[in-house]
Amino acid sequence: MERGKMAEAESLETAAEHERILREIESTDTACIGPTLRSVYDGEEHGRFMEKLETRIRNHDREIEKMCNFHYQGFVDSITELLKVRGEAQKLKNQVTDTNRKLQHEGKELVIAMEELKQCRLQQRNISATVDKLMLCLPVLEMYSKLRDQMKTKRHYPALKTLEHLEHTYLPQVSHYRFCKVMVDNIPKLREEIKDVSMSDLKDFLESIRKHSDKIGETAMKQGNDPYVAEDLVCPREEAQQQRNLDNIILQQPRIGSKRKPKKDAYTIFDTEIGSTSPKSEQDSGILDVEDEEDDEEVPGAQDLVDFSPVYRCLHIYSVLGARETFENYYRKQRRKQARLVLQPPSNMHETLDGYRKYFNQIVGFFVVEDHILHTTQGLVNRAYIDELWEMALSKTIAALRTHSSYCSDPNLVLDLKNLIVLFADTLQVYGFPVNQLFDMLLEIRDQYSETLLKKWSGIFRNILDSDNYSPIPVTSEEIYKKVVGQFPFQDTELEKQPFPKKFPFSEFVPKVYNQIKEFIYACLKFSEDLHLSSTEVDDMIRKSTNLLLTRTLSSSLQNVIKRKNIGLTELVQIIINTTHLEKSCKYLEEFITNITNVLPETVHTTKLYGTTTFKDARHAAEEEIYTNLNQKIDQFLQLADYDWMTGDLGNKASDYLVDLIAFLRNTFAVFTHLPDNLIALAIFLQMNYLLPLFQDGDFFQHLQ
Repeated sequence: MERGKMAEAESLETAAEHERILREIESTDTACIGPTLRSVYDGEEHGRFMEKLETRIRNHDREIEKMCNFHYQGFVDSITELLKVRGEAQKLKNQVTDTNRKLQHEGKELVIAMEELKQCRLQQRNISATVDKLMLCLPVLEMYSKLRDQMKTKRHYPALKTLEHLEHTYLPQVSHYRFCKVMVDNIPKLREEIKDVSMSDLKDFLESIRKHSDKIGETAMKQGNDPYVAEDLVCPREEAQQQRNLDNIILQQPRIGSKRKPKKDAYTIFDTEIGSTSPKSEQDSGILDVEDEEDDEEVPGAQDLVDFSPVYRCLHIYSVLGARETFENYYRKQRRKQARLVLQPPSNMHETLDGYRKYFNQIVGFFVVEDHILHTTQGLVNRAYIDELWEMALSKTIAALRTHSSYCSDPNLVLDLKNLIVLFADTLQVYGFPVNQLFDMLLEIRDQYSETLLKKWSGIFRNILDSDNYSPIPVTSEEIYKKVVGQFPFQDTELEKQPFPKKFPFSEFVPKVYNQIKEFIYACLKFSEDLHLSSTEVDDMIRKSTNLLLTRTLSSSLQNVIKRKNIGLTELVQIIINTTHLEKSCKYLEEFITNITNVLPETVHTTKLYGTTTFKDARHAAEEEIYTNLNQKIDQFLQLADYDWMTGDLGNKASDYLVDLIAFLRNTFAVFTHLPDNLIALAIFLQMNYLLPLFQDGDFFQHLQ
């Protein structure tokens, strides 16, 4: 019984499993029932499953049959309707065929026209495409033609800009055309051609400004004498930096009243050139011709004489081509070479002032150009480069001036050279160059100038002393008297009261020497002008030079006159009188120097004049010469003594030599009467020393009686 129950349970379980498998087969895609069927075949109830499967199939067939029976009448009706539609469709087909045949017959011409229209549309499309391509190519060809025209008219910087547009904007749009490939291959050659031509223009420019730098410098230095520019030039050395700070404003703005043009930078010039349609010739690269503009109201500046466009063009061209550094190095190297040529002075420069002037003009012209390049380009030259060139120029210029100025023996030439150096220094100072060393060198030239003045005045004094008659100046009228007093500071109340004609105690060389000393002082003052020296320095310079004139030059001239072999007692006595009056005039010379320098004599470190000592020494030398001459003359008379030692009758007649000696002494005393009172006593004392040996001679006393 238990087995029966177990078999029954297993049968129920198998039936449930088979039912599940059938549901799975019904609900699963046929492509995926393989595993399900495998489980059936793997089991032991295959036969029972097949029976169940057959039963399920029969059930489904019955359901299908029921459904078909239910819809059969509708199916029959549909077939009937379909047969009716087939007849109507056949009629419609026949109508469509007939209509198509008629349409084909009627539209045959239209088809032909449509074919022709199709061909026309195709041609039109091809033409339109061709026009579009030509529109792309025409700008390229126009730009290339413009490029060739610019190259032909030597407008190289615009040509380079055109080439850049052509290469980067136009050619990429039509790069597949063969002629564009030819253009692309030709672009590097065009760049090199532009580069070479611009460099050639630059070389012409450099050669031109080298030849005409003296003209540029001459114009700049002439502007230094412009009254509107003078206020900028006359500034002390300690204000050089302040002047440099103002230079940028001066260079960027037109000077009031001077009608000078402001600087144009490179970019302004090239904006104007690129925007212009007219070709610009570059054959005049360098110096512009301004002779035809003399009637113009505007006065061209030094920079206006130069056409800097070749430099700007070449700079921009090389910048665009990526070779700016190469251009900068070349430009600086060439300008350094030109600087060395400019700074080489001619061998005969010292002979004339024009030699110095041309030398200075070339230097000024060189640095005016460089200063303009510095302010109108961005980095072509920099301040360090300019300072380096200026240091070299300053050292070479000073060395050249020291060498050549040492050959100058004419004080007028030295003075003109000084004025030229001052103008040279002041002109360059306006452009911001330090010139203190030039003014220091002028102090050296001042000493040389003093030496040349001393040599010149030595000749003047020698001529005055040689041409003097060593006689008191006769005065026959009030006019002549005032003229002499106007030339020499002399005051004598007794002489003024005397009627005309009358005489001054001194000879003509006194007022002449006095006036020449004043002329010497004026000459020294001229050299000190514009040296930016203080009044004390000028006063000290004049006094030292005047002392040299008195103690060396004038003293030497007086000593030479006194030591002459043929000098007479009258001349020596007049020299004593003259030196006495010149000694008294020294205080007036002191006042004269004080008046022109505005420095009081009481000022500390003020040099005093040594004129008193000079004239005292000359007077003592004259007195010594008188002593020597009298001694020699008396010795000559005594050597003529011839006594008759055998005669017994002395008589009352003196010896002949005593008669001559007494006459000589009488004339000598007459000469001494012209001396001042203090000098008469000295002269009598000297003569008494000579006559003491004669007082023991009886004939001498007898003759005196």
